[in-house]
Amino acid sequence: MSADDQVTSLTGVGGSAHNGPIAFTTTNWSVVLEAQGQSPAAQEALEKLCRTYWRPVYSFIRREGTGPEEAEDLTQSFFALLLERRDLDAVRKEKGRLRSYLLTSLKHFLASEQRRAMAIKRGKGQRLVPLEELSAKERIEMEPADHLSADRLYERRWASTLMEQVLRRLKDEYCTAGNAALFDWLKQLLPDEPGAPSRAEIAARLGMTENAVRQALYRFRHRYQVLLREEISHTVAVASDIEDELRHLIAVLRA
Repeated sequence: MSADDQVTSLTGVGGSAHNGPIAFTTTNWSVVLEAQGQSPAAQEALEKLCRTYWRPVYSFIRREGTGPEEAEDLTQSFFALLLERRDLDAVRKEKGRLRSYLLTSLKHFLASEQRRAMAIKRGKGQRLVPLEELSAKERIEMEPADHLSADRLYERRWASTLMEQVLRRLKDEYCTAGNAALFDWLKQLLPDEPGAPSRAEIAARLGMTENAVRQALYRFRHRYQVLLREEISHTVAVASDIEDELRHLIAVLRA
């Protein structure tokens, strides 16, 4: 699947499925930025963001030439320090974007701390982020490669994490509504699924008409677009930044 096909189908760029901006409500990142203290709400929100977006951090550290075990220790140490210090001064410099804030903070962390000392001091016994969720395939994909810099890999992991979150939320919605089978079939019609079944085959399998499948797919893609913008809203401080981050996501996927 080409990146152009992916972003056109899944984000609505260049299409008509996006019916205006989503309502910008209080999100995890905005809670952190507004509180910037030790409030339980801010701490919980920051911990959730750390658990969600650790893959880009781990990938960056690995691509810098660090071994797997040390990279895991450093990832844990980075988030432990982040949660301990709550130093969000860099947020203003990075225009309030979680993506930029984490990368800048990580570079400062790696440059200023003695890696071995920090891993021993903070990493032992502190499992703040779910590194055990790394599959064997992901570990191989995160191995250093010549064609992607650490910064580029970080951006790609950030983008893929966002899209995985969206697909997980969409699946939960379909399962809650008792439409798990429909989700599984419609997901295969996304452009990145090779050998996707035809609408006629799906209709026959689910006892639907082809027109009903076509309408269901339209709703599926539209809901994906809405959820993607909502997920992006969780990583920026103000609503005006959502479209900019979406454009950046598209650029990362196309690169």
